[in-house]
Amino acid sequence: MKGEVKLGILGGGQLGRMLMQAGLDFNIYTLVLDPDENAPCKDICNEFFVGSFRDFDTVYEFGKQCDILTIEIEHVNANALEKLEQEGVKVYPDAKTVRTIQDKGLQKEFFSKHNIPTSDFKILADKTELEQNIDFLPAFQKLRREGYDGRGVTRLTSEADFGKAFEEPSVLEKLVDFEKEISVIVARNANGEVTAFPVVELSFHPEHNLVDSLFAPANVAYKLQRHAIEIATRVIEAFDMVGILAVEMFLTKDGLILVNEVAPRPHNSGHHTIKANYTSQYEQHLRAILSLPLGSTEIQSAAVMLNLLGEPGFDGEAKYEGLQEALAVPGVYIHLYGKKYTRPARKMGHITVLGQTIEEAQQRAEQIKNVIKVKA
Repeated sequence: MKGEVKLGILGGGQLGRMLMQAGLDFNIYTLVLDPDENAPCKDICNEFFVGSFRDFDTVYEFGKQCDILTIEIEHVNANALEKLEQEGVKVYPDAKTVRTIQDKGLQKEFFSKHNIPTSDFKILADKTELEQNIDFLPAFQKLRREGYDGRGVTRLTSEADFGKAFEEPSVLEKLVDFEKEISVIVARNANGEVTAFPVVELSFHPEHNLVDSLFAPANVAYKLQRHAIEIATRVIEAFDMVGILAVEMFLTKDGLILVNEVAPRPHNSGHHTIKANYTSQYEQHLRAILSLPLGSTEIQSAAVMLNLLGEPGFDGEAKYEGLQEALAVPGVYIHLYGKKYTRPARKMGHITVLGQTIEEAQQRAEQIKNVIKVKA
């Protein structure tokens, strides 16, 4: 690796911010593109550009200044990535992978083609095709494009729900009777070396359809954990991808593991690794895209991760309550994302709670779960 690498990041949110925090140790020069002039990365990168990462010319001109280009959100202009690849810029994940993953229909078809276990699905051109698939319900309808953090997903139980269905092209996914939702974050470098982080168990917010908390390690039988890691490894190898890939899965009540969705970037289900594992997901992503040996993913401590969301009814400049009380509890670490403004359910930070056992971490998490509030 040469002395100073120019790393471009498409997206300037909290994932980019934490990636840059890890990048300081590697002497990396960072350039960030984001449409928000107050993005969390703005004040800590070397160069910040305000512009759309969906626009071909903007992404292309930005990428030409970089040695390596990566993403912290998948909704970027894949055509620009492809042109940059052709002109010698290292793009991780590559345009082909991004193009597949940013379309949930292509993503499900990719799983089927590569014999990766996933729930049954139908591809719908528009809302009218729901009428032909009433016998497929109950199911989740997901927009093929632009869904993010629970947006673009609706549950359809019967024909009575069609009023809330999406008009646009979508995927209809058969409802899975699952016992747990789990995630495996897997990394692969340019030499084909692959490592996986231990399986984590996810808990979702009942209203907002995004991760509320996670538990690491997951309370799942060892054999099933090994199987989940094998599936995640197969997925990243099928994509021939360099970088980090989050593989979200269902563990069904009869012991099957089905892939739900994947994200080709650092992920909410890996935030705890900053404190709980020998190598964080952010450092691992950098190691992968810089063609360095991958780090140990072993757990140093059991952990619970709590997302810190904007409180209902508050919209405006963020004010944090309860930080002192929370930090008085041993093993509690707060990560704020540098977002100036809060709104209901906006991700404003996360809290990692460590313990010698998962039970101890959970007890500490219960102590502080409702202590910190993000208000305006």
